[in-house]
Amino acid sequence: MSRILVIEDQKNLLRSITKALHEAGYDCVGFETLDSARKSMSPAVNLVILDLMLPDDFGLHWLTKLRETGDKTPVLVLTALDAVEDRVAGLDAGADDYLVKPFALDELLARTRALLRRNSHTNQSVLTLDQLTVDLVSRTACWGEAPISLQNRQLELLAYLMSHAHQVVTREMIARDVWKESTATWTNVIEVQINQLRRKLEQSECPVILHTVRGQGYLLGELP
Repeated sequence: MSRILVIEDQKNLLRSITKALHEAGYDCVGFETLDSARKSMSPAVNLVILDLMLPDDFGLHWLTKLRETGDKTPVLVLTALDAVEDRVAGLDAGADDYLVKPFALDELLARTRALLRRNSHTNQSVLTLDQLTVDLVSRTACWGEAPISLQNRQLELLAYLMSHAHQVVTREMIARDVWKESTATWTNVIEVQINQLRRKLEQSECPVILHTVRGQGYLLGELP
C-alpha cells in the first residue's frame, strides 16, 4: 500500500484530501505544518503532497533542502500561486508535478496515480537506519558488518519497522501490512516476534533502538 504525506494548513482542505486518498486505498497522513511533518519522512513515504504557503516556512524552501539531501521522494506541489514563474520555480526546486488551487479531487487522484506509477520502479530494496541494514533482495540483515540471523517473518517485521523509522507503528498496522490478517488473530504472535527481534538486535551489539510505546505500539529509532 502506497503511503502519502499531505502537508496543507487549510484544515477543511486537508480533511477532504486525506479522506479522498483513504477512500482510494492509500495509507495517508496529513499535517498542517512542515515541522510536524518532518519526522514522518522516511523510506516508507511514496509521495508528498505539499502546499507552499505554510505557517512555519515556504514549501519550496523545504523542498529545495529535501532535494539537496538526495531524497527523491515524488512531490506534488499544491498551491494557489498560479503564475508561470511560480510553476517554473516549483519545478526547478524539485517538484514532480504542480496543481493549482482550486482543483477537482478527481484530478488530484489522477495525478497521484500517475506519480506513483512513474516512480514505482525506484522502490528501495535496501533499507538503512544508522548502521542497521536490511537487504530485501538477498533477505539479509546486519549491524555494521555483523550479520543478524533472522527468520523470514522477523526480517519482514524489521523491514516494516525500518520503513516507518522514528514513527509509532501499531499492532493493527503490523497485523494488516505484515501478517495480512486481523489484529485479534495475531496480537500475541506479534508481541512474541517483537521480543525475539529485540533480543536478536541486542545480541548483535545493536544499541537499544526498538522500543515499546505503552498503549500505542512500537517504534524503531530514537524516542521523541
